[in-house]
Amino acid sequence: MEKNQLQQIEDFYKNQGYSGDKLRKILSKDQEWLKFLKEREKKLTKKISLTQLEKKKYVMSTDEDYKILGKIEQLEKLKLTKDEKFLVELIRTQLEHDWRKPLIRTVNKILRKHSKVPRG
Repeated sequence: MEKNQLQQIEDFYKNQGYSGDKLRKILSKDQEWLKFLKEREKKLTKKISLTQLEKKKYVMSTDEDYKILGKIEQLEKLKLTKDEKFLVELIRTQLEHDWRKPLIRTVNKILRKHSKVPRG
């Protein structure tokens, strides 16, 4: 139930034009959102514990967020190729409030790399 309520509160602020860091800041001051988030955290953290940095950096408001983080942690224990490590880091950024910024940085990095290649 609180999952829907969290989303409704977040949608309310998004409809008012908040996004990214501004959305994260306004939500961190909304007492109702914080209450529902704490209730949700109590249930979900039994499955996977978060570091202080992860608590600050990631949204983690759905079961799927915890599943993704759990799978990321499994992957990080494996011997991954350089490309796989890159993908895992990109996937990790998708848990952030403002997931678009790291995605745009990555896209720009790839575009810069390929713009240096002579066309012919």
